[in-house]
Amino acid sequence: MSTPETLSPSGSQISEAEAFLAKYPDVEAIDIILTDFHSIGRGKTIRRHELASIYKSGRGLPSSIFGQDVTGEDVDDCGLVQTGGGGDCRCWPVPGALGYLPHTGRGQLLISMYEENGVPHDVDPRNVFVAQVDRAGEMGFTPMGAFELEFYLVDPTPSPDGLYQPASYALTKRRSSLRNTMSVDEIDEMSPLFDAVYEGAKHLDLTLETLISEYGPGQYEMTIRYRNLLRAADDVIIAKRLIRTVARRFGQEAVFMPKPFGTEAGSGMHLHLSLADETGNNLFADAADGSLSPLMLNAIGGVRGTIGETMLLLAPFMNSWRRFASAMYSPASDDWGVENRTVALRVPGTPGKTRHFEHRIAGVDANPYLVAAVTLGAALDGIEGNIDPGKPCIDEIGQTKAPNDLPRHWLEAIDRFAASDFNTRTLGPRFHTAFTKIKQAEYEHMALKVSAAEWEYYGFSI
Repeated sequence: MSTPETLSPSGSQISEAEAFLAKYPDVEAIDIILTDFHSIGRGKTIRRHELASIYKSGRGLPSSIFGQDVTGEDVDDCGLVQTGGGGDCRCWPVPGALGYLPHTGRGQLLISMYEENGVPHDVDPRNVFVAQVDRAGEMGFTPMGAFELEFYLVDPTPSPDGLYQPASYALTKRRSSLRNTMSVDEIDEMSPLFDAVYEGAKHLDLTLETLISEYGPGQYEMTIRYRNLLRAADDVIIAKRLIRTVARRFGQEAVFMPKPFGTEAGSGMHLHLSLADETGNNLFADAADGSLSPLMLNAIGGVRGTIGETMLLLAPFMNSWRRFASAMYSPASDDWGVENRTVALRVPGTPGKTRHFEHRIAGVDANPYLVAAVTLGAALDGIEGNIDPGKPCIDEIGQTKAPNDLPRHWLEAIDRFAASDFNTRTLGPRFHTAFTKIKQAEYEHMALKVSAAEWEYYGFSI
């Protein structure tokens, strides 16, 4: 018996599926992807003939997906684990998020979860962010932005000593342990892999832009075009999966862990943000006299006041905190400044109509929807409250900064997150409780893991 067609609460249109099927007549399978708390894609691979039905009537998936830790294990006391018979919620396509991955031969579709009555599911991270986008719209603002992605390419098999190492170059098969920072020859030697990434992006409505060889051996950075902030967050999910799936087909792994090598540079996910009016004009643009926009300064003031409470979202895993062991290019502060890469909130020096600020703390392991939700939510609070950001920081690299009130480690971040009224209000009470419980469980699990370094330092000497 066929399911009656209903109006998609996400705004998706069946015409998108029809156009895709017509454009790619040989595609037989499509990956449907729901993004969980940890930015992990959960879902299914469906067959070609099933695609249209998702646009007509959605697809059922269990909401308990959001009650899992990073390994996929249920966290019993988070409030989201199914009891009794359970039941599915309905997932609908994210408009504009259906594309083709030529290196896999499959399609890809982002989905988001809704209740059976069409109300957005309140713990889906994308829906949590959409609530803040809607709030901005009610205030007359359209959030605009982009993310930068830093990551490592590594060999999937560890060396005999059990350590992972930078991947061999895709073109020459040579391996280098040197930094090669911003070397164009380094990019050329990896060009077959990145050519495949850029080719895939053409089929995903994903505009990848500048590529550089970053500060660590085997580390790279890709920028994504500035646009509507909701789509910019979708872009991160799409780009990470694109890079990861391409790398595998070259015998490599793309690593989005923020600190895979303790003595090398960490990988961040910088968020660039501005607000536009209904006609597209940048409201953060400089004033007529060339001074910084008061609206942007108030937004920065709001974000500064919440960084300490939101660090668990910006640095969500144990490894996230290794990135702050060295302050070089990885600010762990709540300060701001103009054209200063040592601060948390940087205002790029280029003046004029493109003015915006850059939130530099989040690691590349953070969920982009949640980073964007708390950044935008805090910025709107700052605007509503006319919050003064304070004086800009003018310290240079290597100089001592003023003390700040940020958590010093992962457990403190969990406690600060749990106690935050801002997080409860911005993320919703059910999400706030569930995320707290899941992170507490993860911390307790990781606390039982004895590392190789502990055996080396303490095992036979104390």
